[in-house]
Amino acid sequence: MKTGTLPILALAVIAVTSAQARDDCDVPISNWKTHAAVRAMAGQRGWTLKRIKIDDGCYELQGTDKEGRRFKAKIDPVTLEVIQLDERREDRRAQPPQR
Repeated sequence: MKTGTLPILALAVIAVTSAQARDDCDVPISNWKTHAAVRAMAGQRGWTLKRIKIDDGCYELQGTDKEGRRFKAKIDPVTLEVIQLDERREDRRAQPPQR
């Protein structure tokens, strides 16, 4: 029986799941990118921002994408990497029927 394989496999699984499950940012504010840098990153993606706030130590953005769909995104404050992106679908029932 190979006993060295199981610990290596377990460590690999832990590393992958912890990176994927990250939803909090634990970085000193002195290392954060500025709001201007966040706005520039959003502009490069074609996003129009309505709000930038801080949640769980990360930037949280709300706005619309280049197709006009609303979204909410959690952004790493140092790398400006998108950690989580939730697109909000418009409720078609709220629109009047077309004739």
